Amino acid sequence: MDGRVEPAGQRNRFLDWVERVGNALPDPIFIFVIIIAVLVVVSVIGAGAGWSAVNPVTGEPLVVTSLLSEENVQKLFVEMPRTYTGFAPLGFALTIMLGASVAERSGLLTALMRASLGGLPRQVLVPMVFVLGMLATHANDAAYMVYVPLTAIVFAAAGRHPVLGLISGFAGAAVGLAGNLLPGQYDVLLLGITETGARLLVPDWTMNPVGNWYFSIGIAVVFTAVGWVVLERVVAPRLGKWEGESGVADLAGVVLSGREKQGLMAAGVAALGVAALMAALLMWPGFTPLLDEAATGSQRTTPFFRSIAAMLFVLFIATGWAYGATVGTIRNHRELVGMMVKGLEVILPYLVLIFFAAHFVAMFGWSNLGPITAITGADQLRAMQAPPAVLLPILTTMSAWLDFLIASGSAKWAAMSPVATPMMMLLDVSPEMTTAAYRVGDTVTNLISPLNPYVVLTLVFAQRWVPSLKLGTMIALLLPLAIAFYFAGMALTAAWVALGIPVGPGAPVGYEIPTIAP
Repeated sequence: MDGRVEPAGQRNRFLDWVERVGNALPDPIFIFVIIIAVLVVVSVIGAGAGWSAVNPVTGEPLVVTSLLSEENVQKLFVEMPRTYTGFAPLGFALTIMLGASVAERSGLLTALMRASLGGLPRQVLVPMVFVLGMLATHANDAAYMVYVPLTAIVFAAAGRHPVLGLISGFAGAAVGLAGNLLPGQYDVLLLGITETGARLLVPDWTMNPVGNWYFSIGIAVVFTAVGWVVLERVVAPRLGKWEGESGVADLAGVVLSGREKQGLMAAGVAALGVAALMAALLMWPGFTPLLDEAATGSQRTTPFFRSIAAMLFVLFIATGWAYGATVGTIRNHRELVGMMVKGLEVILPYLVLIFFAAHFVAMFGWSNLGPITAITGADQLRAMQAPPAVLLPILTTMSAWLDFLIASGSAKWAAMSPVATPMMMLLDVSPEMTTAAYRVGDTVTNLISPLNPYVVLTLVFAQRWVPSLKLGTMIALLLPLAIAFYFAGMALTAAWVALGIPVGPGAPVGYEIPTIAP
């Protein structure tokens, strides 16, 4: 396979065109360079034209600032190292990969995959990998950096195309931010931002951490079914039959040896030890570094959730070392360090890309174009005065398109929520339902947004199996999923509002502004 999938028939002509156009684009790094240049021009135009908006939280005016101003040019050069190293996904990626490389190269992760997915029939690999990708989202970025590359190994060993496995796992992880079987820290993060917006109208409104749970399950079920069909009927035929080497033992046919089982037991003991350590740091009387004693409610566990990267690093090191020492893949500490070094080599292209991505995100913030765009769009929703069953899908659409401007879902919602949340409350829509509609749109275009660094990281993983595979091919494979999820999400959102199904426990679709006694 040369990296370009031959069209299977007339029904794929559009995807063939997307693939050709995408492959004709420059390297993703230079795409960011071009986008930065465009951003600079737009900021100059916006500053000259006086583009502005009012911050609905503080009431202060936001004005577009030219990126060629003396202040911003100085900031660009003086802060360049800090802008790069301070980019949140970079630190998370490096920390996770240091530990995950030990767990992977010791053989632990492969053994776990053989024990869990290896015996599954080939026919259900796609939905199972998709659902597990959703659940892996609770481990934050580790879902993309650890789970996604392992799905390729499982598919290749089962005789299916490894890139199909990558796309299935990546799509599941991306969808997990909106649709999931279990609530997690991302629910708390977004609904906490929703609370800020809701309190502009109702000062005593309190966040419900599971306020999106029922809707999230609905999205998970619908998107799994839709994704299964698209992956098997559209994506798999474009990829064709896999005829390369798996590169690993046949996961579907090899039974774990006695030593491997002992290694998994040792890794399990190590995992219990790490869990006990974290529990002690959270609950030990008089010593709770992972608990904010001064905070109230769900905010008390903020240090715990922010420590997930460190916890995963320790977990992967401890379990990988325990497994490797038992089966003989790690004989001394030097081999352990060597595994960590080799693990970082895999993401070197990603580290180069992140330099430019970090500067784009920073410069976008310096210009104020992001929040002004979000606030202006939310104001336009208010002016439409349409019924909620129409407004919410429009909010979903706006959220999807803004993904091409603001990569961070929480940052985008922080800009939109102070306008969108109270606006929908005045239209008798609960803050929880508004948040759920926003999350649907934020998810679908994450699959194809060039600002999502994990799209490029997944491409890097795919190139380990098909070295000549290009960005255009990857986008052509992901686009059918994004389109299908968009329309399915819109339909589900409109139906949910029309039927009045609760969004979560104690979270109805409708909302009535409380009356204040005279």
